[in-house]
Amino acid sequence: MSAISKPVQTGPTFLRQLLRSPSATAGLAVVAVILLAALFAPLIAPYDPTLQETSSRLMPASAAHWLGTDAFGRDILSRLIYGARPTLLLVLVVVLVMAPLGIAVGILAGFWGGFAERALMRLTDIVMSFPRLLLAFAFVAIMGPGLINGALALALTSWPAYARQARVETAALRRSDYLAAAEMVGITRLRLLWGHILPLILPSAIIRLALDLSGIILAAAGLGFLGLGVRPPTPEWGSMVADGTQVIFDQWWVAATPGVAILVTSLGFNLLADGLRDILDPRHG
Repeated sequence: MSAISKPVQTGPTFLRQLLRSPSATAGLAVVAVILLAALFAPLIAPYDPTLQETSSRLMPASAAHWLGTDAFGRDILSRLIYGARPTLLLVLVVVLVMAPLGIAVGILAGFWGGFAERALMRLTDIVMSFPRLLLAFAFVAIMGPGLINGALALALTSWPAYARQARVETAALRRSDYLAAAEMVGITRLRLLWGHILPLILPSAIIRLALDLSGIILAAAGLGFLGLGVRPPTPEWGSMVADGTQVIFDQWWVAATPGVAILVTSLGFNLLADGLRDILDPRHG
């Protein structure tokens, strides 16, 4: 069992271990601040993010507008705070679809073997053979731009890595004395998959998921940058960067501010992933 992963820990013990890691603590603080800003955006944002004031367009940072204004006179700070909402919502939808789908395919393939494994793994190989971001763009182009469509496009092109990892670990467990003993005491296949194999697969999947979150954020920003994410005037970091590129040489802050937000958010998730790896991966920590 320890050759694959540690069981997932819960409760105060896991939190204490997480807070002992400097990188995890820093990442958790960054992610917590962004989550709180997204949740309480109406209370924190000084202006309506869609309010246009042409008389105040492209203003630099000032006491009235701490991060300046964009080409339509909208407050960049307010749009930055509200822009965290679609980004985090897209990440949540991707996670809820991508990881369970990949883990389920991998566990079934590794447990059943034979024709089922070959069929599921060939499907996985086909999806992996396409460039993920380009395939996501194609899905969005077919289904139409929008937050949910963008999230589904990223999720349906990102699950194969989880399937391959889960298949390898399940196949190793399938030959172990641990599962043989469980079957000898009368544990059925469904209970075996849900109660014994899944808890041992989850730690490595969680580590991979945490490491992938920054890439998902960048992909979401890419969709917004190309106009395939949320529709204007809804604030979104990728579309804000795209708007700022038109005036980047004279009013650099319009594009730089959302770019920094994307960078800091990705860095926060990467630091958090490092801490999770130290705790959950038996080869670290």
